[in-house]
Amino acid sequence: MTRPPPRPLPLAADPPPRERADAARNRARVLAAAERLFAERDPAGVTMDDVAKAAGIGRGTLYRRYPDRAAIARALLDEHERALQERLLSGPAPLGPGAFGEPAPTPAARLAAFYTAMTELLETHVHLALGAETGLARYGTGVYGFWRLHVTHLAREAGLADPETTADHLLAPLAPELFRHQRDRGVPVDRIAAALADLAHRTLGGP
Repeated sequence: MTRPPPRPLPLAADPPPRERADAARNRARVLAAAERLFAERDPAGVTMDDVAKAAGIGRGTLYRRYPDRAAIARALLDEHERALQERLLSGPAPLGPGAFGEPAPTPAARLAAFYTAMTELLETHVHLALGAETGLARYGTGVYGFWRLHVTHLAREAGLADPETTADHLLAPLAPELFRHQRDRGVPVDRIAAALADLAHRTLGGP
């Protein structure tokens, strides 16, 4: 039986508008400098002055484009997160909905695949996530709203009584602070992903 098209989910952010050549050069210098600084030290200790100095631009130029450190980290993460969003919306199963006419992946299988994709993203870019999403700031980002909408949809499909609240609980293990803590303790990425997949199947059902 052919499945109906999935309900569309909004992307977390609109594509950036066109910019002048000099602004584009400054942006590239800022992002390159910030990514290097975030990778070299604790992101919480990187200041806007550090970024401006490393990028070789004035503080005023930096602040005109980015109000704070989190905004810079968020810009760096956007490209990677948008690629994952596209895979969730229209990619192959089980991460995406799969092709029309194929058996639909179960909500548990989709959540497990999402967990695996997110652990892969965090393994490569956790320093950026820590700079962008530390503490309560995580819940105010557009991308968290996207992940939450996706997981809420899966929880609703699985028949859970309170899918909205459960979605926050299911996203909590993906906090970058927790991921960094587990990796610093020597927990391998595949072990983290396997534990999260077990959580997905135990919560949403399925083998």
